[in-house]
Amino acid sequence: MSRLPEVTVAAESKASGNAFLRYVGRIREFERVDWIVYLGWVGMMLGLVLSTGFFLLAGRAVGVAWPAEAWLVPGGAAVFAISIAIDTIGHRTVYKEVLKGGEQLVHHITILCGVGSVVLLCAAYSAPWCAIPAMVLTILSFIYSLIDEAFHWRRYVRSKADPVEMWSHVGILIGHGVMMLGWWRLYQLDYPGVEQTLARAF
Repeated sequence: MSRLPEVTVAAESKASGNAFLRYVGRIREFERVDWIVYLGWVGMMLGLVLSTGFFLLAGRAVGVAWPAEAWLVPGGAAVFAISIAIDTIGHRTVYKEVLKGGEQLVHHITILCGVGSVVLLCAAYSAPWCAIPAMVLTILSFIYSLIDEAFHWRRYVRSKADPVEMWSHVGILIGHGVMMLGWWRLYQLDYPGVEQTLARAF
């Protein structure tokens, strides 16, 4: 009996009526640990969106005129959060075993650098020296994001990755880039409006 050819992820997507719904629908395959990881990761990013957005709105409510760059922080974070909410579905289902080959470690390093850069950039408001390690971690987070992209594109050209996942990565890079460049611009401007917001709203 001849062996049936392996059906790749890309082929399945092309065969389906709606690749996006098929991809997102894999969330029904989640087990308990998948939900814990998913809600923890996506929830953390949504928390960043809400906390930065709330801070800006609180400042505006007490008369602070934020520069346009300030709104890029929650805006970029929102794009990032939505994109990872889509991307992580595939990571916890169809690509779970594949990621264990090294890509998962790249993800962990990227997340560590990304979270660390945000924490240190906040700390740089009162401790300017924190901006140096914040810059290092920001750069590293983008370097490892590009390394991660290499894994994904190699998988995609072999027809073993979903176009939906690839598009979600575009959103991740755009969201992360807009958020961090906006944040660094605020630091460069000496965090205008932050002191007034802290004094008047909190």
